[in-house]
Amino acid sequence: MVAEPRILSMVLAGGEGKRLLPLTADRAKPAVPFGGHYRLIDFVLSNLANGGYLRMVVLTQYKSHSLDLHITRTWRLSPLLDTFVTPVPAQMRRGPHWFAGSADAIYQNLNLVGDDRPDYICVFGADHIYRMDPRQMVEQHIGSGAGVTVAGIRAPLGEASKFGVIERGPGTTIAGFLEKPTAVAGLVESPSQVLASMGNYVFTAKTLVDAVVADATDESSNHDVGGDIIPRLVAEGQAHVYDFEGNEVPGATERDRAYWRDVGSLDAYYDAHMDMVSVHPVFNLYNSLWPIHTSGPTQPPAKFVLEGHEGTGRALNSMVCAGAIVSGGTVRWSVLSPGVVVEAHAEVEASVLMHGVRVGRGAVVRNTILDKNVQVPPGARIGCDPEADRRRFTVSDQGVVVLGKGAAVPDA
Repeated sequence: MVAEPRILSMVLAGGEGKRLLPLTADRAKPAVPFGGHYRLIDFVLSNLANGGYLRMVVLTQYKSHSLDLHITRTWRLSPLLDTFVTPVPAQMRRGPHWFAGSADAIYQNLNLVGDDRPDYICVFGADHIYRMDPRQMVEQHIGSGAGVTVAGIRAPLGEASKFGVIERGPGTTIAGFLEKPTAVAGLVESPSQVLASMGNYVFTAKTLVDAVVADATDESSNHDVGGDIIPRLVAEGQAHVYDFEGNEVPGATERDRAYWRDVGSLDAYYDAHMDMVSVHPVFNLYNSLWPIHTSGPTQPPAKFVLEGHEGTGRALNSMVCAGAIVSGGTVRWSVLSPGVVVEAHAEVEASVLMHGVRVGRGAVVRNTILDKNVQVPPGARIGCDPEADRRRFTVSDQGVVVLGKGAAVPDA
């Protein structure tokens, strides 16, 4: 009987998330709430857990308190069965300095690899929205004999500068890898697209250890997995690509097949929410065969109340979490998190409202992200006047208004 390979998963969750400000003003990017009651990190952890990879370490750094709390309270597995999800803060084992990049984060935590002695290591990012069965990628990696396998997805040529771009060689080999290039050719079979790295990698354990050790002594390196380690392994002929479009997830529909979003910017974060609220969502949270796991406070069911001269509480093409109350207001194309209250004659449209938000009587909120506990006064208008919004609030490149946690809203 052939023994199963030993797999360790390392989730990189130490980024600052500056492009998501003000949502990351006092929390790590992977801890940002998403889809009502999830956190961004729940997606990668759910994919690994659903795939049976139940030994995970989460490397954290900036503003990690709420992320650490979420992991320790939600993702409690049984050490009796050698399963765990463990947050690992920057321990400064290699000297008194923070992680200089994702490769340095792994290098500074090589004791985890030494203690666990895995055969293969999944190195996955912590802030993407997607479903993926990681077993299929690991199986290809083992079968190919590669040192590293990079998950790739097709992306528009005009967005190539946001990603690592993969140039395919024979079979599944990678002939070239450019990190966020300003100019690059499209795919031969699809000139308007490139093959972009998803930020998910499977390494043979020895290959990863040797690569980060060598990188640590390279003074010209930025100590980044995508920018430094992968190009090094490509040059050595050790890198292969896994095409995400071939990933088969139980319960997936053709509409949300191979869906993946990097939600590193406010507009991408907002667009990912809008992907979920249509009648036939582009990303479907309602797949019980591959669930996204999380936990939250005990809440009563959502409630829609009042009918008559005070208005009728209703929500159309929206996702409404437990504990939310729509009291005579109208909600369209929006996501309401637990504890949200929308009062009489208020209108919420194409917006994301996080835990504890209250929209006062007659207020209007459009094309807006409201972080936790924002209180919108009666009659206030947000997302209705671009010039006024820019004077008072953060506004994204695409015109989405964003208010940070507990931000004050001027009276109408």
